This record gives sequence, structure tokens and C-alpha cells, in this order.
Amino acid sequence: MIAQILNNIKESINQIIKELGIQTDQEIIFEIPRETNHGDYSTNIAMRLARELKQNPRQIAQNIVDKFDFEKLHLAKCEVAGPGFINFFLDRKFLASVILLINEIQENYGKSDIGKNVKINIEFVSANPTGYLHIGHGRGAAYGDSLARIYEKIGYKVCREHYVNDAGNQIYNLAVSIYERYKELFGLPCQLGEDSYHGPEIIEIAKKIKEEYGDKYLHQDYVSDFKKIGVETLLAGLRKDLEDFNVRFDIWYSEQSLYDNGDVERTLKFLQENNFTYEKDGAIWLKSSEYGDEKDRVLVKSDGTLTYLAPDIAYHMNKLSRGYDYLIDVLGADHHGYVPRLKAAIAMIGGNPNLIDVEILQMVRVIQNGEEIKMSKRSGKAITLRDLIDEVGTDALRFMYISKALSTHMDLDLDLAIKNSNENPVYYVQYAYARICSLFRTFAEQGKEFVPVKQFKKLDFEKNDQILLLLLQYPEIIQEAASKRLPHKIAQYTLDLAASFHSFYGDEKIITDDIEETLEKLTLLKAVQIVLKDALSLIGVGVKEKM
Repeated sequence: MIAQILNNIKESINQIIKELGIQTDQEIIFEIPRETNHGDYSTNIAMRLARELKQNPRQIAQNIVDKFDFEKLHLAKCEVAGPGFINFFLDRKFLASVILLINEIQENYGKSDIGKNVKINIEFVSANPTGYLHIGHGRGAAYGDSLARIYEKIGYKVCREHYVNDAGNQIYNLAVSIYERYKELFGLPCQLGEDSYHGPEIIEIAKKIKEEYGDKYLHQDYVSDFKKIGVETLLAGLRKDLEDFNVRFDIWYSEQSLYDNGDVERTLKFLQENNFTYEKDGAIWLKSSEYGDEKDRVLVKSDGTLTYLAPDIAYHMNKLSRGYDYLIDVLGADHHGYVPRLKAAIAMIGGNPNLIDVEILQMVRVIQNGEEIKMSKRSGKAITLRDLIDEVGTDALRFMYISKALSTHMDLDLDLAIKNSNENPVYYVQYAYARICSLFRTFAEQGKEFVPVKQFKKLDFEKNDQILLLLLQYPEIIQEAASKRLPHKIAQYTLDLAASFHSFYGDEKIITDDIEETLEKLTLLKAVQIVLKDALSLIGVGVKEKM
């Protein structure tokens, strides 16, 4: 609704500008003023026209405002302010119809078909199956899953994909690490090197193998079996942790399968036959510098082993062959320099590098008692996602991960996350929902039935317009979060809506002796309840009916 109103205002301004005899290519941009008394929306078009026309911007603005059809544009009033801003105040009575719409279509409010027939693949987490998920993986998981939910809300067909790094040297090192712990269980020396995995999960796998197979692997080759057992066991734990974190994947794609089905070999052959590579110092190099990378990259080392880039190119070639219109990769902070070479490789294999976006997640620090903590109390090792889930719960953790833009460093305050007070952001939002539920329970306990009203006669929307405006903006917030890939916009929106509700709750007596007034207020709050629940679901956070 807001989008259509603003579009109508924009068309009206363009028409007025033409009637005033002004020729311009200036785009009309709307902003939400910081101060509510400066209107609901504002534009500086008059000030930008003044540079071209060499006229007073306030006079240009006034000339535009004088020609507005306020009723047709659903405007209560318009003001020229400051050096030439045009401030718009929308008609509250007309806008109140959004409350009736939300009560009617429920969770379908904000849904659209913007992404109809568009297939998006979002690859995220993609942790090596060599240990537990760490706190950085948690941030990537919350981001990728929330982004997928937001895209689905507006009609995109989304595939959530986890790339299983089950090939290469790290999996060999995993097998060796398990074997060393396995030997140790029989009183033999344990020789773990710098490239070995030292986590407690490795010891648990070794114990499991001893229980099932005894000393069998002290007398025969272990590598193949230990790789398989290690990857399967750790992947099962990884899946469980992600499931408990309210994250699901549609595809778990095996890196090893790229070797088994010949994709890696075919990709290397394609690159060589099409003159995208050259030999130097016994190695095979990719001509990535010709496609925007800062330098060329090694594909095959002089000893014949592949760099990680070779299977990665094969993997993205495979993804493109599956018919996705758009690819999104969510990678760790250490992959920042990887983006240009990936886009270069995609261009070489015939893809459009503009149809892949790479989101880089920044570092996370865990804070407790005002200090950074790095070690788990349970294991004495690095803090894992499971530690955090057990400590603060999925809802609080997901909300706090999503509340900050992925591009910023973040501090995860454990003390704050478990506080049952308004200082805790997820508590603050969930408490708003629970308060609304309590009002409806109280109303029902009085023996009264809630039926949403069909029109408003007593509710003062001038007094409570912030809730109304926020409800109106919800569909546009969703679209902005999708188009800019910023799920934190949804988290911030829930905080704003909860704040407006808490203010309303504190200022107004909701359930009164006036049944008509009460039903109007409850109809408004039912809309708030519906939107709060839906918005939280987009970031993987649940609601609570009692707190």
C-alpha cells in the first residue's frame, strides 16, 4: 500500500514538474524523516531542481505543493520546510484500512510474487566436517537461513545448500587424527601434529571405533574407513546442531562427488582447451588477472596436486548447470580475496559473474562478565555453536546474530542474551507478543468473543500513528531486506514495532467498559500480533504466548 501511495505521489510530482515547464532527469527520492513532526515521508526534489533552474528551492517546492490533489493522493497535509524539503503527512483514516487487511489475510500480509519463477541457490555454513561448528559458523547459518526465508516470502524459489568439504588433505588429516587417538586407547603413543585435529569430538569417534571394532585397525589399513566414519559421525552432529538452531538445508553437496563424477577433471580440461590456463614453474595457472583478479592463481601445483580453487570452479560450474538464476555464497572473513578469482572463473566457464554475490561475514566475539571468552567451560576448547545454543537458546542466539549487519564485527553478550528484561532485544520483542496474547486471554475470560471490526469509529490514529505506519511499511521492509540482502532490517523492524506497541500499552487502557472501543483496539493489536510473529519467523525466531 505504501509503495503504491508513494508511486502515485511521484507520478503526480513528475506531472506537475512538466506542467511548470521544467525539463529534468532528476529522480524523485523519498526518505523517512528522523523527527516525526517533519512528516511521514520527505523529498528534496525541489532543492535538486534549484541547481538546474537557479531558482529559490522553497518557491519551487511551494509551486509543487500548491498543485497536489490531497484527497486523491491520500495526504492529510503537505509542508515546505527548511531550505526546500517537501514533507508529506499521510491520511490516517485511509491508511487504517491496512489493519483490516492484515486481520483478513493474516500471515500472507507482506507476501508477494516479486520473485516468481526465479531460482536462487544460497550456499552457507559449508564447514569442514572435521569438528564442531564454531561461533562464526553460527552467524553464517543464521544469516543464510534468514535470507532464504525472506526470499521465499516474496516468491523466490530458494535452494539452501551446504557444500560438504569431504575431500582433500583435511579429510586425510582427520583420519590420521582419529587413528592417533584410537592408538592411544590401547596404550600406544599418540602423535598429533600441527595439522591434526585436537578436539574432544575426535576422541569420542576413536572410542566409538574401538567399541565396535576392537583392535582391528591396529593390524590393517585404516585410512579409508576412518575417513568415512569420521565424516559421517561429524556430519551427523553438525546436522543435529543446525536442526536445533532452526536451520535446514535442501542439499548437502559432497565435494568428493565432484571427483567421483568427473566434474573436476572436465572443468580443468575445459579451462585448458579454451586457453584460460598456462604452465609456469611446473604448475598450471589460471589467467584470472585477465578477468578482474589482482593476479593469476595456481590450479595445479608442480607436484600434481590441486589447489582448492580447482574443485571450487567445478562446483560452481555444477551449480550453474542446475539451472539457478542467481547464486549467493556466504563465506568467512578470511575469504575476502577469494571473490574476484571466483567471479573470474565463472566468467571463463560461461556464466555471468554479475549473477553471483558473495557475502562475507565478519568476526564474532563472545562476551561474558564484560570480558571476551574463547574457551568452552564444558570442553576446555574453543566455544562451539552447541555451547551457545545450550547457554542462551536458539531464539536469543538467532536474534542477536541477525540484529547486526553481516559486514560488521559483533560482540555476542551472553549475560544480555539470558536476561529476562527489556534490555535483552529478543525478550523485548517476544514480550510484546506475549502481552498481546495476555490481553486476548483477559478479554475471553470476561466471557467476550473477539471479532475484528470492519471499520474504525473511535480509535485515534493521530495519537497512535507510529504503529499504523510501521504496519504499513512491513512489505517494503521485507523487499528491502531481500534486494539488499540485509536480514538485520527485519530484526530492527521487530524492535521498532515492539517499541511502538509497548508505548501504546503504557499510554492506553486497552480493555474498557466501552466494547466498541475495546474491539477497535484489539483489532489493531491483532494486526501487530500477526506481523510480529511473521517478522520473527523470517529470522527463524519463535514467539511466546506467556512470559
